[in-house]
Amino acid sequence: MEKIQIKTDDIQLDQLLKLASIVESGGQVKYMIADELIKLNGNIVTERRRKIKPGDIVEVDGVGKLSVIKLKGE
Repeated sequence: MEKIQIKTDDIQLDQLLKLASIVESGGQVKYMIADELIKLNGNIVTERRRKIKPGDIVEVDGVGKLSVIKLKGE
């Protein structure tokens, strides 16, 4: 499971997937959601701007799992 550090209290799903270099654009996320390829804490995601918080686990079918953590000292 890859750990992704964020500086803020939350991050939108599409921004997180760009940060993790899984997608290049939000448009790609839209298609992945339509194909039910993304889960948040075990539940299928239906909105690309869904807020992701530290402690959440994002699973991308065919890619793997991402664990979101907050950058310490921020």
